[in-house]
Amino acid sequence: MQSLQSHPLRDSLSNELHARPFPMVDAPCQVAYMALTTSDSAETDIQALAHMMGGTEYVIGSGHYYERFEKFALKWERHSEFVTYTVFVDGEEDTPFSDIAVDCFPAKWMDTLRCKILTAIKLRMVSPASKKQAEQDVLTNFHTAFQSESLAISYVLDANAVVASDFKMDEEGFVRFGVLPIGQVGRNRLGRIVQRLLEIETYRAVSMLTLPIAKKVFSRLSNLERDLASEVQSISGREGTHRERLTALMSIAAEIEYLNAENAFRFGAGEAYAALVDQRILVLREERFLGRQTFSEFMMRRFSPTVRTCQAAQKRLQSISDRAARAADMLGTRVNVRAAEQNRALLEKMDARAELQLRLQETVEGLSVVAISYYGVSLLTYLLVPFAKTQGWDKTYVSAAMVLPVCFAVMFMVRRIKAKVTKH
Repeated sequence: MQSLQSHPLRDSLSNELHARPFPMVDAPCQVAYMALTTSDSAETDIQALAHMMGGTEYVIGSGHYYERFEKFALKWERHSEFVTYTVFVDGEEDTPFSDIAVDCFPAKWMDTLRCKILTAIKLRMVSPASKKQAEQDVLTNFHTAFQSESLAISYVLDANAVVASDFKMDEEGFVRFGVLPIGQVGRNRLGRIVQRLLEIETYRAVSMLTLPIAKKVFSRLSNLERDLASEVQSISGREGTHRERLTALMSIAAEIEYLNAENAFRFGAGEAYAALVDQRILVLREERFLGRQTFSEFMMRRFSPTVRTCQAAQKRLQSISDRAARAADMLGTRVNVRAAEQNRALLEKMDARAELQLRLQETVEGLSVVAISYYGVSLLTYLLVPFAKTQGWDKTYVSAAMVLPVCFAVMFMVRRIKAKVTKH
């Protein structure tokens, strides 16, 4: 193995598998999380934050930062469309969902940010308890922290914890999540639970960015479908010229392709993020908690219609694009058929003209035989008359005797030349 060279990407791709490890979380704890739109200054922002907190320097290009300070831990990750900041504070406060974790972000640093918030989360993990105590805690305390009409709550990971959220923003703009460990749960497992919950909300928020675009596409497609139907009707009714119809169709098709090109990435990304939401909920291995709705049921009722709306917009856009292409093909076929008919008529005229030309040529050929024969007879007359006089022959009879042989000789010569030219 030492004599073989590694692929230049081998190390970086192997490290990519371990670039974003799950956090290790102890119960109880408080978590503050922000997902912000990415920008050119994203790495500069985390550098400034690490320096302000007194942590180790962020390595440019790594895309991940984790540092444990005296009272809290900071985690930063860069994704394709957003960056995430997570603060973990050990211990539990008397006031549920307090700002103890949020206050770890320096206000001075927050004022320098120029990006926008996609989602912000407060997550509270209480001390481990028994299953009965967890149920009692939910029944007595959760009505003050969550809105009961949209509360989703379930056992996860073989009933090792209870997770809950109403997916609604509170007065400060944070979505709240609650985690109640049951029995002795390891730090790694708790970290995976926390990470999955943060990812569910983040991917849900980013996926729903497609909804306004889908509504705009629906609005524009209504007009385009009406215009396309009108053009197809004009084509079937043979209204206007083909040039006018083709110009109108190309205008509609160009606008459809612009909509498709402008929104293709957002539609694809929204569908991918929605799939990630379903996958993250699936790996939690939910079980129903006291007859309450689970996360999967909540998403099916509240989030899945949004996803289907975006998918319907994408399919409708593709459908009208296909119909415009078929209409253009139909009109193109009609133009080609008409052009073929015109070409056939033109070829028929050319054939008639060629036939007429051939007849004229044959006529000219006959006249040319007569002319050549005339000059041939004249030349032979001048040549033979002196000899004819010695024999007592009249000039007229000599000329008359040579007319037919000369004509046949000229005709034979012309046809032979014509045959050779035609053969080559």
